[in-house]
Order: sequence, then C-alpha cells, then structure tokens
Amino acid sequence: MSAADTTTPAKVPPPRQAPPPPAAPNRPRRGRTSGGAATPWLLLAPCLAILALVMGYPLVRLVTLSFQKFGQSQLWGFQPAESVGFDNFTNVLSDSEFWQVVVRTIVFAAGCVIFTMVAGMLIALLLQRVSGWVKTLVNIALVASWGMPIIVATTVFKWLFDADYGILNALLSKLPGVDLIGHNWFASGPQGLAVIMLLVVWGAVPFVVITLSAGLTQVPAELEEAARLDGAGAWGVFRYVTLPILKPIVVMLTTLSVIWDMGVFPQVFVMRNGHPEQEFQLLTTYSYDRAFVVNDYAQGSAIALITVVLLLGVVAVYMRQMLKIGEVE
Repeated sequence: MSAADTTTPAKVPPPRQAPPPPAAPNRPRRGRTSGGAATPWLLLAPCLAILALVMGYPLVRLVTLSFQKFGQSQLWGFQPAESVGFDNFTNVLSDSEFWQVVVRTIVFAAGCVIFTMVAGMLIALLLQRVSGWVKTLVNIALVASWGMPIIVATTVFKWLFDADYGILNALLSKLPGVDLIGHNWFASGPQGLAVIMLLVVWGAVPFVVITLSAGLTQVPAELEEAARLDGAGAWGVFRYVTLPILKPIVVMLTTLSVIWDMGVFPQVFVMRNGHPEQEFQLLTTYSYDRAFVVNDYAQGSAIALITVVLLLGVVAVYMRQMLKIGEVE
C-alpha cells in the first residue's frame, strides 16, 4: 500500500443553515367598537339632515296635499283643509287630457334622450381621433355651453327661431326652393316641441360628451387592435369592444337623462312666455298650471306625485341594470 492510500481524506464542513426568522411580535387585535361603526353615520349626519330639510319636508307636504281638498280658501285660511282620500288621483287618472300629457311627455323625453346619447357618443368618439388643440377647443366650447344658464340659452333659442327676426329662417331661406321667411315654428305643437327638444339636447350633450370621453380613455387599445386583426370593422370594434366596456356609463347617463328630461320645465315655460298652450303641456307644466293657474293645489300635488312615482320606476330599472352588470363582472 502506498503512502497516498494511507492519507486521511479531508472532512467537508456541513452547509450552514439560515437562522429561523424572528417571530412576529404579538400585536393586539383591534376589535370593531360601536364607536367605529357609528363614525360614518356621524360624518353623514349633517348632509342627511340638510337633505331631510330641503327634500324631505316638501315631499311629505306634497303627499299630504294630494290627499286633501286644498284651494285658495284653504291657502288663505278661510276654510280648513279637508281630507278627500284618493279623489284627487281618481279625477286625474280619469281625465283624458292628463293621459295626453303623459304620452306627450314620454315621447318628448324619449326623443331628447335618444338624440342626446347618440350625439354625445358620436362627438366623444370623434374627440378621440383629433389633435390635442382641437380637442381642447371643443372641450372649452362644451363647458361654456354647459355652464350657460337655462334662461339665457332659452332666450337665445327664442331669438334664433323668431318668426320675424329669427336668423335661422333667414339662413334656411337661402337654400334653393326653401322659403321660411315669417315662418312660425310654434304655430303647431310638434314643431314647437321639436325646437324645445333641440334646446334640451343642446344643453345636455356637453355632460354626456365629457363623461363618455373619460370612459373611452379606459378602453384598452390592445383589445381594439386585436379586434381589427380579427377582421372587425369600425362598427364591429365599437359594438363588441367599446360599447360593452362603456355599458355602465351608458346606463347611468341614460337614466339621468330620462330623469332630467321628464322634469323639463323652464325651457317650455320661458319659451311660451309663461303660458304654455295645451299642445305644449308636459307633466311639469301641467302640474304647475293646475296648482297656480287653476288654483287647485291638491290636484297639482297629485299630478306631481304621479310624476315622482313614474321617475321612481325609471330609477328601479336603472338599479336592476346596474345589479346585472355587477353580477356579470
């Protein structure tokens, strides 16, 4: 046996093990106290109190008047208010003129909502494809028109569509075969309501455009590009990519537009010089006439309460749609 074979092999030390991590200190758990649960309500209390004062009392008074006989004699205190049960609602719902006003209001509001949403969507899509300075100018114009007081905008539209001095009649009459000099747009209900509808849409489009433009910034460009690579055209990209992402915003804007357009009052009232004719009556102006022209405050309150119930139906549909969207997501 050689000397190399008798040599003792060197021992390799075992690998070091990392020391165990230090134990986390025991922190006392913070239990939810009754004071912590009540804090949000305490913060909301001032706002809720203001809402109850500003909206709660008028609503309670409205409901109370709708079940009473309340005219000028009761207003001045010559006679006490008498409870008549559902007589006011029976008289209103059995009146054919009321149902004509309801149909006219629904058609008017539907037209305003459709034109507002379509025009707002088209302008919002167009703003995504223009340069930055053009987008800035358009946004400034939108905000300026949105911030214009309703009375001022209505006065401007009255001047534009005036039969004798309106600039619109003069401009349209320059077209070949068109003669609208002296044309009265308010001689018939449909034409006059179309002008008022244009005024309402003009004032509502800026809010829709600004909101939809903010929503369009959240649409992933990768999804649109993938849809184009799959052969989808502009309409296909909008229908299957853009619109589903914007659906919550569209539902919200549509619901708000229905509520606002069902409650249109100053545009009709000012455009018709404070005395809307029968063919221009909407639910808001009809309720006002019954209360302050005919001096039947109880029946006017009943009409207003029916309008509130109709709007609550719109809100219920909105909540149902939003819940469906939440379940899908």
